[in-house]
Amino acid sequence: MHEELRAALAGLLDGLPPKQAAQAVDRLIANYRGRTPTDAPVLRDRADVAAYAAYRMPATFEAVRAALAAFAARVPDWSPATHMDIGGGTGAATWATAATWEGHHSTVWDWAQPALDLGAELAAGVLPDTDWQRRTLGEGLALPAGTDLVTVSYVLGELRPEDRRAVVAAAAAAKSVVLIEPGTPDGYLRIREARTQLVEAGLRIVAPCPHSDTCPIVPGEDWCHFSARVSRSSLHRQVKGGSLPYEDEKFSYVAATALDAAPAGARIVRKPQLRKGQVLLDLCTVDGGPPAPFRRGGGLERTTVTKRHGDRYRAARDASWGDDWARS
Repeated sequence: MHEELRAALAGLLDGLPPKQAAQAVDRLIANYRGRTPTDAPVLRDRADVAAYAAYRMPATFEAVRAALAAFAARVPDWSPATHMDIGGGTGAATWATAATWEGHHSTVWDWAQPALDLGAELAAGVLPDTDWQRRTLGEGLALPAGTDLVTVSYVLGELRPEDRRAVVAAAAAAKSVVLIEPGTPDGYLRIREARTQLVEAGLRIVAPCPHSDTCPIVPGEDWCHFSARVSRSSLHRQVKGGSLPYEDEKFSYVAATALDAAPAGARIVRKPQLRKGQVLLDLCTVDGGPPAPFRRGGGLERTTVTKRHGDRYRAARDASWGDDWARS
């Protein structure tokens, strides 16, 4: 699916003046970082949309795919029949959903018609069972009855607080919800706020948290985020001004469901530290443990897995940031 998306993006900026593309990218970066909440669409015209698609779609796709994979691992026998991508823009989350499950119908809602038009163009022939519909993101938003899965990715930071709450409230009516924001302190706070709203709506949290209780992180002192590796095409490097063939996209997310599902016993919340004969894992857990050096508080702990642990040691050496972890 990633190669198909890359192929769809190829040549997207042909004919667009470099200065215009650069200006659009600069403005989009400011919105991506959550500094300009608005009551109007961020993507205003074809130039904005083309710049956004080239600049953000590969990274958004990988972040959403990672979050969906973590959620799917908690509901291995379930797949959605209907998927709603709220604020989906050019459809990166819809591509990621199609890379995770098959046989579902997707609908993309966004308030920027140019984004929807380009999204439909990119998806033509690859994501055939997808509708692209213009909707205002805010008060009055309501899902079709029986919606199985909702994704809301990199959208909440663009919205005013009241519209943000309205979008999350609408999403909470689905059987399952996955929300993704930039892996910044502000992005984490938006996810944390939405997480509380989803729990209050009666959904249970199944990823990344191993529980639905209050997050043990003290706001302002730390934040929960993860990382997804993004392969850069030549187009991607050109638009972003980078030279490396890859980048690491940092993101925060929460997955909640009304399904009969249980979270993992613990999740690795920092890159594992490999030492001689041992691996140090920073975990978010159900009941906590000894205070972790990077954060004090119940629900977070550091565990050391050594060679004498045999198979667990080998599993720890292969573990990645964001993975589930069985504590015993």
